[in-house]
Amino acid sequence: MTRQPPAVPTLEFEQEFITGLRAIFEEKIVFNRVLGLQIVTMLPDRVTGRIAMKPELVGHYLFNRVHGGVISAGLDAMGGLAVMAAVGARHMEEAPAQRLQRFGKLGTIDLRIDYLRPAIGEHFVLQAEVLRLGSRVGSTRMEFLAQDGKLLASGAGAYIIS
Repeated sequence: MTRQPPAVPTLEFEQEFITGLRAIFEEKIVFNRVLGLQIVTMLPDRVTGRIAMKPELVGHYLFNRVHGGVISAGLDAMGGLAVMAAVGARHMEEAPAQRLQRFGKLGTIDLRIDYLRPAIGEHFVLQAEVLRLGSRVGSTRMEFLAQDGKLLASGAGAYIIS
């Protein structure tokens, strides 16, 4: 009989934290609202978002392809969100409102995007995971996917935390 490793408890954020971070990300960061970027899932080390295609996002009118800047900005935003979630998880002993105050100084310090395929579709899925969270810098890996899961672009980012 093989032994199963002990189950690792899954950290869950309080509804107040999720609601507050969603308000910051989807409403207070106005550019994310312009993109139509919405949070789908938020875990301490991985986040998922969604962008619905709309005429304002077209980069090539003949093919109805998403503009590369939308892909870049979306992946950058998701990398930042992944770091926010990781920082929030690191400080679970603090009240949700106090943790939400920690994101005022977060900013991108390095970003690389690889465009792999044309982004054509009705909506897109964006994923980001934290590779390392230090005391001052967080590193992430991001993906921009078609609705069928095909990888359209990938990215890596570094974010200043404090």
